[in-house]
Amino acid sequence: WDVSQTTGHPIPERPRPVLLAGQAPAGLWDGLAVAIAVRGYTLTNAPDALTLGGANGVTDFAARTVTVRADMDDAARVKTLAHEYAHIALDHGDRGLQGLHRGIGEVEAESVALMVCTAFGLDSTGYTVPYVASWSATVKDQNPIEVIRATGERVRGTALAILDRLPEPPGGDGTP
Repeated sequence: WDVSQTTGHPIPERPRPVLLAGQAPAGLWDGLAVAIAVRGYTLTNAPDALTLGGANGVTDFAARTVTVRADMDDAARVKTLAHEYAHIALDHGDRGLQGLHRGIGEVEAESVALMVCTAFGLDSTGYTVPYVASWSATVKDQNPIEVIRATGERVRGTALAILDRLPEPPGGDGTP
């Protein structure tokens, strides 16, 4: 049946990630860009998501490049850059070759990005929560909650290691 042939309450839709709007926290983009360069990667821009196959950013481990969409607000660009750097810091290039499920890799990278952004006072929950929920549900034969729990300590340690390499966040208690 087509939904137009039914009656009743609308079918609920899953929340979708909402791109961040506005400015990025001072120093966060530059700090991440330097950290990426130190790891031997080149940072480039793409004009739009179509160029990246629908993605906001892409890390090419073989070419050692990180590409971020140029047509997003600064806040979305810096959150995306944190996500892509997390893939590098988590060694997803090597782990991917060893059979890491993409859903687990995306949960890890986005969770790290949330923690890094939060430390700088940037709230990414409107994007991150639906993104992580969606990817955690793709891991076959695993409950999404368990996927998230299993990545927790690795995410926390990676976020702290990244924050140690960045300039000091501009104060606050980490609450966006």
